[in-house]
Amino acid sequence: MSDGIMSKAATMEIPISSNGDTGSLPEDDSLEQDLQQVMVSGPNLNETSIVSGGYGGTAEGIIPTSTIKGSGLHQPHPSPAVGGEEVVRGIAVEKFDIVKKWGINTYKCTKQLISERFGRGSRTVDLELETQIELLRETKRKYECVLQLARAFTNHFYSLVQTQHALGDAFADLSQKSPELQEEFGYNAETQKLLCKNGETLLGAVNFFVSSINTLVNKTMEDTLMTVKQYETARLEYDAYRTDLEELSMGPRDASTLCRLDAAQSQFQSHKDKYEKLRADVAIKLKFLEENKIKVMHKQLLLFHNAISAYFAGNQQQLEQTLKQFNIKLKTPGAEKPSWLEEQ
Repeated sequence: MSDGIMSKAATMEIPISSNGDTGSLPEDDSLEQDLQQVMVSGPNLNETSIVSGGYGGTAEGIIPTSTIKGSGLHQPHPSPAVGGEEVVRGIAVEKFDIVKKWGINTYKCTKQLISERFGRGSRTVDLELETQIELLRETKRKYECVLQLARAFTNHFYSLVQTQHALGDAFADLSQKSPELQEEFGYNAETQKLLCKNGETLLGAVNFFVSSINTLVNKTMEDTLMTVKQYETARLEYDAYRTDLEELSMGPRDASTLCRLDAAQSQFQSHKDKYEKLRADVAIKLKFLEENKIKVMHKQLLLFHNAISAYFAGNQQQLEQTLKQFNIKLKTPGAEKPSWLEEQ
């Protein structure tokens, strides 16, 4: 076994033992999902380049004018039909090779995945990195729950503010039409008007909170998890080609096998390099994501707390100061959209 196969820096192979009895294994829906993920990344035939000449390059059979002047010979031109057939044949062969390589890769990865799931193979595990990845997925699920609840709070509170606005208008109208209760209706109308104004200010703060959490969860975290998915695919490919190389290494060493062994070693090294690069990319992204998450959440949780506390304490000045502190601007009165919808 070569040193390249055995080097597992910061990783280890986890053998999965089995007694061969798969009838008692529970059904695993994730196996089908993983198989679909292996199959979904098919070959991109649209990126096939034309290598046979004739389009975009120097046309075969065209003689420069200087050559013609010095010679009375007439250079025969190739048949356009023959050249076109060669181009089509070249494209077809190239696309066939792409599909063939994709099919072989898919077969190896599917075989490795099933082998892992049913305990007949081993997989490379970076325990520290995979623990961090699982923690990120769990954190994302919890933040999504907070985001959903914050949006529900925004919708419910917006309905309350709209009701207060309508109630204030009704009190004001009755104040003008009921002389005997003018004062009572009047101060109730002013109270609802003030509550409505403070409510819109609070909605501005909560909407800013929702927008920031949404960006963190659905853009920043999702971007990191996309890299994680690429890393997990590269890990599966790496183990598939590692297993293939190990099986060939244990076979006979005739000329045919040695040729296949060299090819397998080259493919294994290529997938190993890809796996290690993506593993490093994931580690870096996880580190920066954690720093960014702490920074964003520190600011947003402080905003949410201060705004909610000031509103329910009836401290209008503190509520307005909170928006200034976090550079949140409301739309001017009379705008088409509610004033709380704009954040900066």
